[in-house]
Amino acid sequence: MTSITTLEVRKSGLSDMRRTQTPVDDLQDGQILVRIVRFGLTANNVTYGVVGDRMGYWQFYPTADADWGVIPVWGIGLVETSAVEGIVPGERLYGYWPMASHAILHPDAVRDSQFFDSSEHRSKLAAVYNRYLRLSNDPKDDPSTDDMRMVLWPLYATSYCLYDFALDNNWFGANQVLIVSASSKTGIGTAYAFGMDPNSPKVVGLTSSGNKDKVQGLGLYDDVIIYDEIEERFSPDQKTLIIDMSGSGKVIGRLHKALGDAMMFTSHVGLTHYTEAGMGEHYIKERSEMFFAPGHMAKRRKEWGPGEFERRSGAFWQEACQRSEAWLALNHAQGADAAVDAYRKVLEGRTPADQSWTVSIT
Repeated sequence: MTSITTLEVRKSGLSDMRRTQTPVDDLQDGQILVRIVRFGLTANNVTYGVVGDRMGYWQFYPTADADWGVIPVWGIGLVETSAVEGIVPGERLYGYWPMASHAILHPDAVRDSQFFDSSEHRSKLAAVYNRYLRLSNDPKDDPSTDDMRMVLWPLYATSYCLYDFALDNNWFGANQVLIVSASSKTGIGTAYAFGMDPNSPKVVGLTSSGNKDKVQGLGLYDDVIIYDEIEERFSPDQKTLIIDMSGSGKVIGRLHKALGDAMMFTSHVGLTHYTEAGMGEHYIKERSEMFFAPGHMAKRRKEWGPGEFERRSGAFWQEACQRSEAWLALNHAQGADAAVDAYRKVLEGRTPADQSWTVSIT
């Protein structure tokens, strides 16, 4: 009998983690049991936990105890057992998993290239998270790209959406785009996206003094500014679109105060400094909002028609991923204990910006 090992975190304190074991009986008709071979672990997953109640991330893999949750991750799975016609053991899948050894899915809308999980508790959640790619049926599938796909695809999909959102809004009238936490992977991906458009505003990176040399070395930003320079480098004559990967209320408050009316819009995306979340007295709420990439994807799919968003974002992903191989180092954690250690390093900010984790619990 298969037993599923799951890593759960306390919702009120993400540093508190425990391991559970759940035996799997016979599958019901329409279900498949998938072994999660490997998944990526980045600050993006921490964001899922921080905004889990607000954005619904805890609902994807609910637990028996409401005080505890499972942080979703992106990775590769292999079908172990199937009670679904046309899906066979050994098939490779890419999608949204729990931090666990296995997952049970209920495939629906099954096509050669993909299916959607139709479990009742996921029925009202964003479709992009319920979609699973059937890699075994893709003649272009290259398993050697698995690690980069699981680490960077979710981040760079958001990066492309951020660029396209700004383009769709005429850059919000800004003449510069400021990426806060410019060393973050989503920040780098966003800089790639703006940089590929010759008509986009100049792109400025905001980072720590310790990361400045690495950020400058990427050659992506027109200017790189450190946090200590905010008051001397920003003023009300610089119309600025802020893309915030940090979630630091202190930093955003200082920027809003320095820019004043020239702060055209702020998109909050990530929480690399999640312990500093919460905006201060100078925060301009009226021109700021949380960015939800799946919502933008749904909008573009409706406007552009079937497959067009995937074509455009996929072309961006291919180029950005290839360029990222020059600077991104991957670490691998094997086993539940190593997975917990890797998670804590990401949570506590002890994983350098130019590194990332892939994790196998089994």
